Amino acid sequence: MKKLMLCLVGAAMSVAATSAIAADAAAGKAKAAVCAACHGANGISAIPMYPNLAGQKEQYLLKQMKDFKAGTRPDPVMKGQAAMLSDADMANLAAYYASLK
Repeated sequence: MKKLMLCLVGAAMSVAATSAIAADAAAGKAKAAVCAACHGANGISAIPMYPNLAGQKEQYLLKQMKDFKAGTRPDPVMKGQAAMLSDADMANLAAYYASLK
């Protein structure tokens, strides 16, 4: 019974954490115009040195942007871009790019 309760509590916490990240993909699309210069208009880069963002997992994209902003993932260009983004902006961008195929 204890194991079942622990599993249920863990599942509930997981759902709560996921819903806390719920973001607005439409707002992310509007914010993505700057990103398009390197990552392509639809998240598919025409330049091999820049990664495709379309279809990446939302939490992965959010983590990378937060790491760029914090400097734990060093990249001078992305640090500058991420510095201008709020937490909501990053969540919205992540939702937008994750929604693309």
